[in-house]
Amino acid sequence: MSQVTVVGLGPMGSKMAETFLAAGHEVAVWNRTASKAEPLLAKGARRANTAADGDLLVVSQISYQAMYDSLGDARLDGKVVVNLSSDTPGELRRAAEWVAGRGGTLITGGIMVPPPAIGLPMAYTFYSGPEDVVDQHRGTLEALSKVTYVGPDQGLAMMFYQAQLLIFWSSLTSHMHAMAMLRTAGVSPLEFAPFAQESFTQLGGDGPMGFVKSLAEEFAAGVYPGELNSLHMQAVGIGHAVEALAEAGVETTVPEALKRLFERADAEGRGHEGLGTVIESIRKP
Repeated sequence: MSQVTVVGLGPMGSKMAETFLAAGHEVAVWNRTASKAEPLLAKGARRANTAADGDLLVVSQISYQAMYDSLGDARLDGKVVVNLSSDTPGELRRAAEWVAGRGGTLITGGIMVPPPAIGLPMAYTFYSGPEDVVDQHRGTLEALSKVTYVGPDQGLAMMFYQAQLLIFWSSLTSHMHAMAMLRTAGVSPLEFAPFAQESFTQLGGDGPMGFVKSLAEEFAAGVYPGELNSLHMQAVGIGHAVEALAEAGVETTVPEALKRLFERADAEGRGHEGLGTVIESIRKP
């Protein structure tokens, strides 16, 4: 077993520290509000003297600025900082230089489950940075989740993380719009739930509704067949959906934005192509 210092004891950091302890690792904990460490100290953790106390620092904070503030002027010679906080890919690349300037190595990560799922088989985390360093600490990090290495560029882990969150937020928000609209007609959200579940399942599958895979293939090839399902038809359809939401008295900001995006792609002369052609308008705002 190894020694690890967890920096940041919000819901995610506290759960990570608990999980490391349960896996038999020696755990030190540090938080800017020191009292948050008390429950973990009672479970066997050690209070770190500083945020830089230890050779493997696992950081879970609100942003990378919090890491800068917590570590301050501390030297990081020979230390590995695994930061699982959220920020922009560019900030992660700058942070790698910041850590290296203090003698350490930064591994960046994006953990793809909420705190209750830490340590469960479903959990996985995107990691980027020097692969040999990730491999060196893989056994320790696997106590939290599956280690999914995506490349040496420290910004990549956050790009993968935020790509998944864009799908998560937009998909679930569209589900909320759907439930809200149906509720105005007296339809229970629980009555509609099986149909929404089926849509999410089929979109990720391999059949005719497997748009996750087919859109990726079309984007890779740069060809968007629209003979059976043109973008122009989709643009008209989303216009009707927005009108239905407005008619039901439901908020329409996000659906309106989708409508404008579809209409722009159509106006750019690609209405005869398939839905996937919208990505060309996304790429060139």
